Amino acid sequence: MIDLNIDGGVATITLNRPPANAFSREGLLKLRDTVQELEANPAVRALVITGSGPKFFSAGADLNTFASGDKATALDMISAFGLAFETLADTRLVTVAALNGYAMGGGLECALACDIRIAEEHAQMALPEATVGLLPGGTGTQTLPWLVGEGWAKRMILTGERVDAATALRIGLVEEVVPQGQALAKALEIAQRVGKQSPDSVRACKQLVHQARQGVPRGAALAAEREAFVRLFDGANQREGVNAFLEKRSAKWQ
Repeated sequence: MIDLNIDGGVATITLNRPPANAFSREGLLKLRDTVQELEANPAVRALVITGSGPKFFSAGADLNTFASGDKATALDMISAFGLAFETLADTRLVTVAALNGYAMGGGLECALACDIRIAEEHAQMALPEATVGLLPGGTGTQTLPWLVGEGWAKRMILTGERVDAATALRIGLVEEVVPQGQALAKALEIAQRVGKQSPDSVRACKQLVHQARQGVPRGAALAAEREAFVRLFDGANQREGVNAFLEKRSAKWQ
């Protein structure tokens, strides 16, 4: 289900499970393991995730998994969703979701776990789990309100409302909308920019931004920001970045 390609500092994961790229437990654990492997590779700085085919990014969970009503199976599956998407959200890599079509349920939660989302103009997004007696258990109830606010999160989760790409852009669910077939190219373009940034700075900035989600008091968060700024001076990349700028050359990051 997971196809991996690495080109320089950018890795691309393609969700490839026709016809709708739905997640199985094995596929979710493979996604987690793949992100962890990329995390351990210092040459990789960014990760793009997209779906195979022109119609689906991912339709989410394979509902056949829940048809029996077995609670043990449900626990295994929702634990796999949590492991995969929390690993994706917490990675040092800069992650970009290229939404090439429908992102439904767990498919949208996968995109929510990424740092940046690019949608093609025909893409549709929804968290319709309550329609089938379930709920968005792959971090959706916690991440969606942070991105779009409580009102739109409730519209999507409590009523099952599906949003198109234009609406998703307007409410802050995605950062850019592109013509059909161009999401992957745009996502790769964004991911390649990461290589121009200091890896130390990027890691620190991502951790600090995520602190705001976790309810860290503003005073403590601002203190952590200043401390992280000073810690950058412990490494060679700070000196390299400043000197490269002053010397009008490209930085050579360690």
